[in-house]
Amino acid sequence: MSELEILDRRLRQLEDREAIRELIASYGPLADAGMANELAALWTEDGIYEIVGFSKAVGHAEIAGLIDGPVHQALMADGCAHLLGPVSIALHGDEAEARGHSVVLRHDGEGFAAHRVSANRWSLRRTPQGWRVTHRANALLDGTEAARLLLGRAS
Repeated sequence: MSELEILDRRLRQLEDREAIRELIASYGPLADAGMANELAALWTEDGIYEIVGFSKAVGHAEIAGLIDGPVHQALMADGCAHLLGPVSIALHGDEAEARGHSVVLRHDGEGFAAHRVSANRWSLRRTPQGWRVTHRANALLDGTEAARLLLGRAS
């Protein structure tokens, strides 16, 4: 492999990692603004958003429904902030896995308190529209094995 090919490969990997980080970072502001359709578009059409022990949404309509639904709407009515990352990313050509933490802060009248602290594993695929989520699993960091498995080394 020539030096130019090596540099091209390294640049593509850096660009892929940045695109994935940007995608994941955009989740919080979209969720907090209640932009359900824009948030759902971060996933592939058949993508899955799994909140372990709570719900599993498949496809854009169901994922948007989580944001438009009563649980999320009540959270927004109180005031909330979804904070994600940083994430560790493993690239596998046109597929990738990212793992990291998320914190949902909820306004309690006097300030903000941690409402949900979770482990996350994101499976992603390069599409003609850019990187998209194929599966996001989110589990509370409440001492259970589910959260530890999500944070374990990406394959």
